[in-house]
Amino acid sequence: MLELTITGARVLRPGGWDSGALAMAGGQLQADPVGRRVDLSGYDVLPGIVDPHGDGFERHMAPRRGALRERDSGMVACAAELAVSGITTAVLAQFWSWEGGMRGPDFAAEVFAAVDAVAPSVPIDLRLQLRLESYFVESFPQALAAVERFGIGYVVFNDHLPHARLAEGRTPRRLTGQALKSGRSPEAHLALMQRLHAEGAGVPGALDAVCAALAARDVRMGSHDDRDGAMRADWRARGVTISEFPETLEAAEAAKAAGEPVILGAPNVVRGASHAGNVSALSLVEAGLCDALASDYHYPSPARAAWRCVELGVLDAADAWALVSDGPARLLGLTDRGRLDSGLRADLVVVERETRRIVASFAGGQVAWMSGAVAERFF
Repeated sequence: MLELTITGARVLRPGGWDSGALAMAGGQLQADPVGRRVDLSGYDVLPGIVDPHGDGFERHMAPRRGALRERDSGMVACAAELAVSGITTAVLAQFWSWEGGMRGPDFAAEVFAAVDAVAPSVPIDLRLQLRLESYFVESFPQALAAVERFGIGYVVFNDHLPHARLAEGRTPRRLTGQALKSGRSPEAHLALMQRLHAEGAGVPGALDAVCAALAARDVRMGSHDDRDGAMRADWRARGVTISEFPETLEAAEAAKAAGEPVILGAPNVVRGASHAGNVSALSLVEAGLCDALASDYHYPSPARAAWRCVELGVLDAADAWALVSDGPARLLGLTDRGRLDSGLRADLVVVERETRRIVASFAGGQVAWMSGAVAERFF
């Protein structure tokens, strides 16, 4: 862990920019100068990004479907990409789904094992989220066992069954492609979906039980793609208090009115619209209905989304960056990070002021990424 004091930089504190020195030692930020001084004049220093939900690791774990599986080395490469993107704490969102393939329990077990093996050896704080398909009731006991075995602290519920088309007896869209990804024939994949849909009457009770079991383990729980206030209320009754990527203004307002944190997708903010046609994340940020932005499927997006909010005049720099640092840290219960205050973890990023390009990142006081001219300031 480094022991040094950064001077000359513009530093983003909770109250805004200042030009004071920033010291680190023993993996924590210090109140007084320590060690040697490093002049970062011309650069900006901001809190490290806390990503509450991202699945960009998939391209490292399985760079070509069916041809190559990279477990531990893929996770090391993922940690490097996170550092380049300024993400110092990453929640890796892994499906546990009837959909199979990279969303099935077998692949999930590979991801969990890779994080277990690699996390102690990289500066980035790698954490796990299990995305549990709510109609995959038969696998709930195995999912709970995985939560216990790998110390997973965050579970989110999804439902990807095309219920409307199944109820009408129509073939789901993209059936053949999804079946190929799962390793099943289209006929077998359709039969599985039809069976799970038909067994829906037993799902609410099974969800009540599994949520109670997770709550007993102090696991944080969230619902993914809330469609309306009634859906949010159903999850709330089970102790599922985080709303991930609500699809409508109504759902986001319902969560906020109940004091529940709302996570939105940073790529949605960067694009200016949802790629799936849902409510614009930028409009929800403007309405004050966002507590945290997540990378979703693209690790560079949190930083880009924060700057977009600044450029459009939606938020000032401190409030915009808080959506990718302090906000997600709070909803995850990580009170030791997310801000540049003495006593907290030394998680920070160094940014070129003119280009806003991240040129260095530090996690727990260790160098996670550094490149280009800024390295001359340290060496």
